[in-house]
Formats: sequence, structure tokens, C-alpha cells
Amino acid sequence: MIELEYSLIIEATEEPDYFGFYSTDLKGFTGIGHSIEDCIYKAKWGMKEHISLLKEKGLTVPHKNPNPKIIIQNQQEAEIAV
Repeated sequence: MIELEYSLIIEATEEPDYFGFYSTDLKGFTGIGHSIEDCIYKAKWGMKEHISLLKEKGLTVPHKNPNPKIIIQNQQEAEIAV
């Protein structure tokens, strides 16, 4: 069982050993890893650190997602603001 408190999106890049990840539930949370497993591991601990920092700075901590999902997809092209 994967124990994450928030959903996670992992994006594959053109580089075979480079992935980016972020959470739509946890604003400002991002990271990189060298494999899908590496991203999940880093996200698990990174989310805990991110929450600690939010609490330390007196910022709002989002409610835990009761049904978090992990989505693995190809990297999305950046949209250009007009």
C-alpha cells in the first residue's frame, strides 16, 4: 500500500531517468526523481516536510485527501499566457 496523504502526479520527461512530480492537493509542492519509485519515496517524505513548513509559517494546511491518487503521465507542455 502506498501511504500518501495527498494526490500525486508524476510526469515522464524526454529524459528516460528524469521525472517531475507535484500535488494538485498541496499547492507549491513539487519535486524531481530518477524513477517512478524514487518520486513516490521523495513525495512521501517531502509532503511531510512541506506540511511542517506550512505550519511553521502559520499558513493554511489543506485537509488530507481521503482518497489520494497517483497519476503517471507524460510531461504536459507549458501553456503560454497571453
